[in-house]
Amino acid sequence: MPISPSFVDHAVDLVSALGPVQARRMFGGVGLYCDGLMFGLLDGDELFLKTDGETRPWFLEAGCRMWIYPGMYETSYYRPPDEAHEDAEAMLPWARLALDAAVRAQAARAAKARAPRRAGAKARGTRGAAAKAAKAAKAKARAGTGARPGRKGARPSKPRPARKAAPSAAGRKSTAPSPKTRRAGVRAGGRGSARRRGAPSARRPR
Repeated sequence: MPISPSFVDHAVDLVSALGPVQARRMFGGVGLYCDGLMFGLLDGDELFLKTDGETRPWFLEAGCRMWIYPGMYETSYYRPPDEAHEDAEAMLPWARLALDAAVRAQAARAAKARAPRRAGAKARGTRGAAAKAAKAAKAKARAGTGARPGRKGARPSKPRPARKAAPSAAGRKSTAPSPKTRRAGVRAGGRGSARRRGAPSARRPR
């Protein structure tokens, strides 16, 4: 339904106690804004204020009527009681309830928008930590197998055979004859040589 300019001015005066209020045309109606938040609307020369789970009971208890948008079953906007339309002072408590509901709705939207970004940042942090752990494990495995850093698929180095230690002087067996053996050989060789040359043997006198 068309909205008369005079009723728009009257509605703005009724809620002006909240602060600077702007009336903006939207979807064939008029929205009422305060501090950039929409807290009310005008339709067919009637004022409706925003509600939520905390403020709706006040409007229902006062017998307020819900605004029904064509094609929708229910909305969060309700018409204030008749006595609130008398002046701005009578409308102020209801206008405050509407603005509080608009503030909570904006905070809920902001929190919902931040949630995916936080989840994404957390997932990126988890992937980064997993990648670092895998890299550290890979480097540790390479160090354990003797692979050179930077070479993919490097084979482990073969252990070199241990060199045999040279025998010490104390452990070596001497092949040279001892002095005693040399003297015995000299005596035996001397007697044999004398017999072979035919030298007379000494005889004891009878």
